[in-house]
Amino acid sequence: MPIRPENRFFYPIDWVQLSAVIRFGRAKGCCEGCGRPHGKLVTHLGDGRWWDAQARVWRNGRGRRLKLAPLESLPPDMAVQTTRVFLACAHLDHDVGNNEPTNLRALCQRCHIIHDRAEHLRQRWFTYRLRKAMGDLFLGPYPFRH
Repeated sequence: MPIRPENRFFYPIDWVQLSAVIRFGRAKGCCEGCGRPHGKLVTHLGDGRWWDAQARVWRNGRGRRLKLAPLESLPPDMAVQTTRVFLACAHLDHDVGNNEPTNLRALCQRCHIIHDRAEHLRQRWFTYRLRKAMGDLFLGPYPFRH
């Protein structure tokens, strides 16, 4: 995920190298949450289940094998999608200043957004409150509606 310009200051100068070591050194180019390979087109069903072309098996959202029919024998009406996987280096505690290797994990887009869900909801609540406060400050109290 790209770093916001206002947060760039919090990351170390060698973040690009540190991120590469986590994503490609330790994780070997696969998501540490579900096992999806970086840079590959992955066929999935939209609910976390994805086709591991290398092992020729279906996997769930955590990378465990599933007992489903092979990709070729799926019914034609089943909604099968493809997505290119990109790994990002995620902070497990959401503190960009804590760059210990134990606090960093290589995650694909899906796993990263699931991991950050609570933080995104918190930021959303904060943003809405800030906008309301700015409205109160400059526009006066909101009108009462019946």
